[in-house]
Amino acid sequence: MKQLLSLLALVLALPLSAVAQEGSVLYERTVKMEFELPPEMEHMRDQIPTENTTSMILYFNELESLMKAAPKEEKEQVVVSGGEGGMIFRMGGPVEETETYQNYDDGTVSEKRDFMGRTFLIAGDQPTYAWKLTGELSEYLGYQVQKATAVQDSTLIEAWFSPEIPVSAGPELFGGLPGMILVLSVNDGQTVFSAKEISLDPVEDGLIYAPKKGKKVSRAEFDFIVEEKMKEMQTMRGGRGHKTVRIMRH
Repeated sequence: MKQLLSLLALVLALPLSAVAQEGSVLYERTVKMEFELPPEMEHMRDQIPTENTTSMILYFNELESLMKAAPKEEKEQVVVSGGEGGMIFRMGGPVEETETYQNYDDGTVSEKRDFMGRTFLIAGDQPTYAWKLTGELSEYLGYQVQKATAVQDSTLIEAWFSPEIPVSAGPELFGGLPGMILVLSVNDGQTVFSAKEISLDPVEDGLIYAPKKGKKVSRAEFDFIVEEKMKEMQTMRGGRGHKTVRIMRH
C-alpha cells in the first residue's frame, strides 16, 4: 500500500505538460505454441512455427479504450501437409476480428469476438488484479516504467507500466495500474505484449467505440461454446481418419 501511495504521489507531482491522457499504443503480441504430434509426424515438427506474432493497436483516453487488430494486419500463411493421413496444418491469414472496449468510468467491458463464422458480443465487468509493485525501475521507449506482478487463477502476470501515461489501461483486458502497461508477460512469456510505437496525439473522433454487433453472451457462455465446438471438431476429425495435431496456446 505504501508503494502504491508513493507512486500515486509521484504521478500527481508530474508537470501538466508531462501528463498525457489520450493517444494510441501499437503492440506486438507474441504467443508461443506447443504441439502434440502423433509419433509418425514427429519428423515434421521443425516445419511448424513455435510462435505466432500479430500487431494490435490500443486507442485510449482517460475514460475509455478500444483495442483491435492493427490496420491491414495479415500474416503470411504457413501450410504443412501430413500426406496420406490428410492432415493439413495452417497458420496465418487474416487476423481474428477481435475488438476489446473498456469503460474506466463505469468499470465495464464489451468484447466482440469472431469464432467459427459467428460473431459474439461479450459484456461484463472489468477484471481486477491483485497487483504487487516490485520496486524495479527501468526505461522503455523513452518512458520511465515500473514492474508489477499479479497471480490470477494460477496464472502469473508481469507488467511494466509507465506513470508518465497516467491511464489505468493496457493490452486486451489487462489494466488497473496507475499508468499505461507497455510490456506484459503471461505465464513466463507464453504470451507477451510489447509496445512498439506510442502516440500521445489526440485520438480522432470515432476511433474509440463500444462494439454493438454480435450475439450477446457472458464470458462463461462464450468459453463454453468454444470448448464444445473444439471437442466437436476433434471428434469429427478423428472419425474421418485424420491425424490429430493438438495446439496448446497459453
